[in-house]
Amino acid sequence: MPFSDSRLIDGVALWCEPLTSRVSDGRPALFCDRDGVIVEEVGYLGKPEDVRIIPAAASLIRAANDRGIRVVVVTNQSGIGRGYYGWDDFRAVQGRIVEELARSGAEIDLVIASAHHEAGGGVFAAEAHRWRKPGPGMILLAQERLNIDLQGSLIVGDKLSDLEAGHAAGIGNGLLVKTGHGEEAARNLAGATFGKMRVSVAADASGALPWLEAIA
Repeated sequence: MPFSDSRLIDGVALWCEPLTSRVSDGRPALFCDRDGVIVEEVGYLGKPEDVRIIPAAASLIRAANDRGIRVVVVTNQSGIGRGYYGWDDFRAVQGRIVEELARSGAEIDLVIASAHHEAGGGVFAAEAHRWRKPGPGMILLAQERLNIDLQGSLIVGDKLSDLEAGHAAGIGNGLLVKTGHGEEAARNLAGATFGKMRVSVAADASGALPWLEAIA
């Protein structure tokens, strides 16, 4: 039986789950990739027991919460498209992440995930789909849902595709972290172009604190 959940808003490959009722009211937001930024990279995370929160990310999210800055997770989930795990597994993993972050007093406001991939099977097969990073679709959906000032916002990722998605959507600030796949991405950063986006590199998500302190 096909998976059915109201959070799967296109019924197939796009998950959109508000975790709070808060909106941005025209203020900037903190956008984060999930695997390799908030949780340790394990390669196609499909089991709750494999969730390991990166402490610096939990601290950053808590600091954003304290300052009234909305936190949005935008994550590619090609493991679903490739058939390695399903949306029910994704839901279980997300539940564990929320629980573990809560232990640190941290809370995510919105989670958006895309299972599209060029190597995906059936309905998930899509080349360069706008919902999948580096496409801007997930970020623009978040902006629509939460009324976010994208130019003042920051996206934190461990891949160039995270920053490329932010740039394509009009986010003004990008942070490449060296957790997850970030070490490799940092080596290729010099060859990337992000227009007017201000891009920096840090060891982990704590590198976003100066941006947060400047706007809050």
